[in-house]
Amino acid sequence: DREKQPSMVVENQRVAVEATQLLPTNNDVDRIQDQRHRIFSRAPALAITLVGIAAVATTAIRSTHHTSSVFPPGFLWGAATSAYQVEGGSTAGGRGPSIWDTWCQASKTNCNGDTGDVTDDHYHLWKEDIELMRSLGLKAYRFSISWSRILPNGTADYDGDNAADHSNSTQIKGINYEGIEFYNHIVDMLLEYDIEPFITLYHWDLPQALEDRYGGWANRSIIEDFSDYARICFRFFGDRVKYWITINEGWTTAIHGYEEGSNAPGYFGEDVGGIGKPYLVGHHLLLAHARAVEVFRKEGYATLYQRGNNDEYGMIGISNSGDYRRALDPKSEADQEAATRSMEFQLGWMTDPVWLGDYPLSMRKILGARLPRFTEDEVQRLVGSADFLGLNHYSSALASKPNKAPAYGGYWAEQFVTLSDDSAWKKTEMGWNIDPDGAREILLWIDRRYDHPLIFVTENGMADYEPDLYHSIHDDARKEYFEGYIRGFGQALGQGVDLRGYFAWSLLDNFEWQYGFSKRFGIVHVNYTTLVRTVKSSADFYRQVIESNGGVISIE
Repeated sequence: DREKQPSMVVENQRVAVEATQLLPTNNDVDRIQDQRHRIFSRAPALAITLVGIAAVATTAIRSTHHTSSVFPPGFLWGAATSAYQVEGGSTAGGRGPSIWDTWCQASKTNCNGDTGDVTDDHYHLWKEDIELMRSLGLKAYRFSISWSRILPNGTADYDGDNAADHSNSTQIKGINYEGIEFYNHIVDMLLEYDIEPFITLYHWDLPQALEDRYGGWANRSIIEDFSDYARICFRFFGDRVKYWITINEGWTTAIHGYEEGSNAPGYFGEDVGGIGKPYLVGHHLLLAHARAVEVFRKEGYATLYQRGNNDEYGMIGISNSGDYRRALDPKSEADQEAATRSMEFQLGWMTDPVWLGDYPLSMRKILGARLPRFTEDEVQRLVGSADFLGLNHYSSALASKPNKAPAYGGYWAEQFVTLSDDSAWKKTEMGWNIDPDGAREILLWIDRRYDHPLIFVTENGMADYEPDLYHSIHDDARKEYFEGYIRGFGQALGQGVDLRGYFAWSLLDNFEWQYGFSKRFGIVHVNYTTLVRTVKSSADFYRQVIESNGGVISIE
């Protein structure tokens, strides 16, 4: 049993443990219904059950003062998940294996001894989870499609007389129609509840078949295979889905998967004695993004969208990870350059080519021939290939120029930057610094560098200290994190940044990649044994944020 039961006992008050053990009175139900603390009990019908949790009821954060909001009408408040982290159903409904299935099963050291075989079982509990989203007042839900659930072998088979006909999906072999049906149901129910679906096409779970066939992202063949997969998704869901994200955090795929060996497929980089090629992988990720966008626009899928006004089209973008870097000594030009260089090696690496047409100059100078070149045609395809930038932002660090060359090699050494912490910063359970002002500063940095792009914050959140259910539902640190970071983003919006939406990471506790189930990011607690969902205090706070359109948070 991965879930430790609560051990804290308050004098004369028993702290709630599992919801299935509680028998609420009518008064309890009325009170909790008002506060919208919902959980899902894995009963035969998987019905929604309202349960009184005294600890939450007495400590839920309430605010009666709403300020005028800097967030404009129509601002999209949402939450996010990804397929491998929440779906489970790893062999259900015709799904094929992904590189994460293989990676986690290969060794108990790879994913903390855990797998995503079941995780939150969203594959079977999606209806209940969408009911939960509605109860929290979400305006949008960002989720990813499992590539291998749509194409178990990784590719669609265009053959014979139909080889050139990509428009008629009924002629395409290799599609798993059970997977199509699963995501159709999710999209339809979200829209029924006025929750805007944001679909991410790739969130790290490459079909294992493509890794076996030609080495996955390290091979240029991936570009057309990804565009074929994207085309199928556009074809089946594009009439109802307005917002698309091609690639989630290409930086993480390239560095953790092909340089550090900590994420699937688990390669160490050539520069540290392995066979991974992170810069080539990053190159292919960007070209795959651009090719998918070309399909979206030139083959009519942008205009396939049929909701809203007649002149309202589908939109497509890319989500990139970006931590903010502050100069250790603001008066030091060398430290200022180090801070910029560090951001260029992360956020700029995957963003500059899309907005500026090439990799950052600092990367070109340092990496030389190891950083691939774009052809003129590729530059034309890349520049302007995003209607919006999705930003995944969690943390900050201080940056300075090292006194001497690092004793180690690889990506982190090549930046020639020393990262450190401000002693005043608190830390999350991931060890990441909490710096709400960095939220404002990174949006302003993006706004200046890329000439005022349209932005969605597609991930923001924290792992809290949650050894048991009691600590999970009393996640005041997460509430403070959200309040601080949303304030920072709002300040940037007030200074002219074109920010259109915010997605909390994550809706549910889930499988946290190489950390397995040891880290919890959700605003809803999940017992990984019983699959019971329990709303945390941070979710109640976020519901208030949404209801007030950010007005419960003072932006000053």
